[in-house]
Amino acid sequence: MNDFFQTPPRLGNQYDEDRVLKTYLEWKLPSSMLMEIQPELYRLGQRVIEDIYKLGQEAEASPPKHIPYDPWGKRIDHIEVSQAWKKLDKIAAEEQLIAIGYERRHGALSRIHQFAKLYLFHPSSAIYTCPLAMTDGAARALELYADESLKKHAFPHLTSSDPAHFWTSGQWMTERTGGSDVSGTSTIAKRDGSHYRLNGVKWFTSATTSKIAMTLARIEGAPEGSKGLSLFYLELRDQMGKLNGIHINRLKDKLGTRALPTAELTLEDAPALLVGKAGDGVKKISSLFNITRVYNACCAVGYMRRALALARDYATKRVAFGHTLSKHVLHLETLANMQVEFTAAFHLVFHAVELLGKDELNEATEMERAVLRLLTPLIKLYTAKQAIALISEALEAFGGAGYIEDTGLPQLLRNAQVLSIWEGTTNILSLDALRAIHKENAAVLFLEDMQKRLSQINNKELTQSQIKTQYAVQKLKKYIQSMSQMSDEKQQAGARQLAFGLAQTYAASLLLEQAQWSLNNNKDTLPVMTATRWCEKSLPELVHFSESYKKESQILAMDYNGFH
Repeated sequence: MNDFFQTPPRLGNQYDEDRVLKTYLEWKLPSSMLMEIQPELYRLGQRVIEDIYKLGQEAEASPPKHIPYDPWGKRIDHIEVSQAWKKLDKIAAEEQLIAIGYERRHGALSRIHQFAKLYLFHPSSAIYTCPLAMTDGAARALELYADESLKKHAFPHLTSSDPAHFWTSGQWMTERTGGSDVSGTSTIAKRDGSHYRLNGVKWFTSATTSKIAMTLARIEGAPEGSKGLSLFYLELRDQMGKLNGIHINRLKDKLGTRALPTAELTLEDAPALLVGKAGDGVKKISSLFNITRVYNACCAVGYMRRALALARDYATKRVAFGHTLSKHVLHLETLANMQVEFTAAFHLVFHAVELLGKDELNEATEMERAVLRLLTPLIKLYTAKQAIALISEALEAFGGAGYIEDTGLPQLLRNAQVLSIWEGTTNILSLDALRAIHKENAAVLFLEDMQKRLSQINNKELTQSQIKTQYAVQKLKKYIQSMSQMSDEKQQAGARQLAFGLAQTYAASLLLEQAQWSLNNNKDTLPVMTATRWCEKSLPELVHFSESYKKESQILAMDYNGFH
């Protein structure tokens, strides 16, 4: 009888073993700051393979339950979450996963410190980063728009590092009429003295056990469409712990994110406070979306890194055809390509984080603000799609074990799938990138920023990659200039391919910039190998959408003969 058993993968310290993160921080941070925060990052890198990992697994295994009535028939709408989920909330506060970004101890660089910790925390946290994302977004929205009374009341709780005082926030936008299209929002706000009463149905509400929520509603008499919407703040429960005019209809049964309570709610005269002046709710909520989209992208690269770490360790243990997988050249090629893809995504995300920190402190230049405006939807859409593909590849690297639920591996793919849906789908964000190009002229400065970065690459080892990337920038520039001759419909048809082209080319410029720094300072050779490999990739072809092409797409998409 054969007593062979496969050896499962083991994770090492997730900060200490992450060359990409460590090299990036060495590149971007002053040495004094890096020395100060390194012990903290190392400690968290260990926690995420020990207690945080165990809590995440416990939370996934004990999903929330909706208890509509108490034993005597009284409606209570209690959502019961596991003790593990509650402990993750405590850890999030103690690790200052929100507080760092608002204490701003290191100025604009504080966002890099904060997101480095979120990146390490996320893959083990059963997506506790979801309530954290919305909490961070709510804190920013209140910081920008709330009156002093509301700001004084709520902001210290959202940014607290004391678990006893820390609050998380929900984000209640989606209604039956649709997700990304909020123009059909039917929740009505009626004035009641100093506050409002909200009535309506919220179809998806994540982190429904949070203390507060930010939501959109239409004040009675306001015009239809998105311009008539206002932003509101509400607290879920009163001082007695009773829900404030909120009925929980049901919890959603989801493909993944099973530890996260996601509910369908009915609001019946729920008390709420108007944030800022009436109207412009969509504009105000964009400050929240900007934060949550960067979180989404950070979570995507966190998952990519975790999948790679597991697959890489397994490759040293799994024996097939007489050798470990790490000795098979084709398997090595697969892992190498995954590493390059992850690194490019990492740099896109952390460059946006760097710009976010500058923008919040009014230190960003006009060019940097334009880049951040366009880069935010691009990193969200691109990293989400790449995370799903890379994690799927990682599961395949485990063979049949990658498909077995109790290995914990399928959980990575199930949870990653939501990242392309949350905070705007790929198509919605591609259209948002178009708006940034047209309404805010963001592409001109975005392309100029790439050209400026590429013009400073002067190392001979990088010349070929530099020339290829400069050619790609010119190709994108010509396409964007030609859009003035296209109909809106044709521009929208090409929006996704343009978004991917911009993301991939911008990543090339960032990778080359770091590679130049690495060569100039005799640092790790990994950035140079990554940059040259990435630049060997071809950009997606930018197709011009003719009438015949449109008709062909209609036939292919809908099995409909558009020629008749």
